[in-house]
Amino acid sequence: MTSHKTAQTMKPATAAKKLGVYLEATPPEFQEGVVSRDELNALQAEPPEWLRELRRTGPHPRPVVAAKLGISIGGLTRGGITDALTTEEIDALKTENPDWLVRERATQAEVRKETERVKEKNR
Repeated sequence: MTSHKTAQTMKPATAAKKLGVYLEATPPEFQEGVVSRDELNALQAEPPEWLRELRRTGPHPRPVVAAKLGISIGGLTRGGITDALTTEEIDALKTENPDWLVRERATQAEVRKETERVKEKNR
């Protein structure tokens, strides 16, 4: 008896999340289909131009925006950022450095410090 291996597939939203890109900015053929594990691996190994461009200029999904700003996703919400941002918009925010961003970065630094303290204590 032989087993047939079926290709593992995922929804485009899942694939976009794994690729770190904003689904609505991907090409229609990506949004409308399903993505196999092999296709995802190929996209990660040798990204096509559209994927390289999205990663470079955005728009970026909220987790990526938060990481680029050095804050949490909740911090984005508290700062009034609810949509995807481009790299240019993120850079403008960093330059402007509004009060909410300063506060959220300080909060994030405290969280990291506390996490490290707990980690050291548990060693």
